[in-house]
Amino acid sequence: MAKAEAEFLKWMGPLLDALRELGGSGRPREVSALIAERHSLKPEKLEATTKTGQTRFHNQVAWARQYLVWEGLLDGSKRGVWTLSTKGQTMNLTLPASREIFLKWVRFHAETRRTAEEPAAEVNTKPRSDKVLRESPEVMLPPEEIEEEELLAVLRKVSPSGFERVCQRLLRESGFESVRVTGKSHDGGIDGIGILQLNPFVTLKVLFQCKRYKGSVSRAEVGDFRNAMLGRADKGIILTTGSFSSEAIKEANRDGAPPIELVDGDKLVSLFERARLGLKERVVFDVDHEFFAPFMD
Repeated sequence: MAKAEAEFLKWMGPLLDALRELGGSGRPREVSALIAERHSLKPEKLEATTKTGQTRFHNQVAWARQYLVWEGLLDGSKRGVWTLSTKGQTMNLTLPASREIFLKWVRFHAETRRTAEEPAAEVNTKPRSDKVLRESPEVMLPPEEIEEEELLAVLRKVSPSGFERVCQRLLRESGFESVRVTGKSHDGGIDGIGILQLNPFVTLKVLFQCKRYKGSVSRAEVGDFRNAMLGRADKGIILTTGSFSSEAIKEANRDGAPPIELVDGDKLVSLFERARLGLKERVVFDVDHEFFAPFMD
């Protein structure tokens, strides 16, 4: 079995376990974090990224989730929340059982593609080559994953000043007022400032930093940003197209220090989607493979 498959299959059972521990549902990153904690994964494992800058571990967990949805163990109807189905609430998966699920759906998708591509009179009924079973799961990216990767790819191509301006626009569309990009050099990494009106009586002055990264923002970078904002604002936000190291997350939430909000690539995408900023809405229907599976015999 290929290395990518081994990683991918390894998290099917733990994903179900994590969702049960969370009460039956959870946000994607919340689920990944709990799996990492329960399996004592090392920081270097959690911080490794794909070529597109996505966290490799979370990407593998997301693929485990996709196959569990096809198998009917997770409810895939609500985007942004992973939920156990009735069937999945009592299912405990071993690694061999996970592999069987993977092989089942690889066969199904391969046959579906083959049937769609070949004329009906020339359909070959012979068993598929074992090559199909060795395909990486990433050849079948879910549509929403493709869209998110595309948005992140575009954001990483804009100029550094352009990324600051588009983050300024995002903050404004998300309820901030008087948002401006400072554009000052040697300012401790502070790229802009805004005002957040909590209620008619309370406002917060917020400083923000924009990092057009593929990799991870380090603990030192979070610390430098906090030092630059001390005495100048009530709160800080770091927005990045990459991710944050585990130590950076700890630093952002360190007791006794002003808290800093961290917006990684995944959260950045969700904020653009929520604000409908730079995106054209369209209706997409996904085939319910679980529904059609009984009719394939």
